[in-house]
Amino acid sequence: MSLRLLGISLLTLVLVASAIGVVHSRHQHRLAFAELSRLERVRDELNIDFDRLQIEIATLADIARIEQQAMRQLDMRFPEAADVVVVKP
Repeated sequence: MSLRLLGISLLTLVLVASAIGVVHSRHQHRLAFAELSRLERVRDELNIDFDRLQIEIATLADIARIEQQAMRQLDMRFPEAADVVVVKP
């Protein structure tokens, strides 16, 4: 009888340890999933910022805009034909 009680006690202990292991594993999985979701949101926000910055760079680098800024802010103009001097080597 004592051997049978020892076997049942051992199996119960193994069962409880296994259940605790499963609970711990599921908890770790939930924590990791929450972190993954947070990082995916951060990634999506960064992608939106990156796309916005690419559009802004394209706008700022537009040749017509640069030409317009040069004329307005720096008072630059295309030279007249008479002002062009060709230097030959």
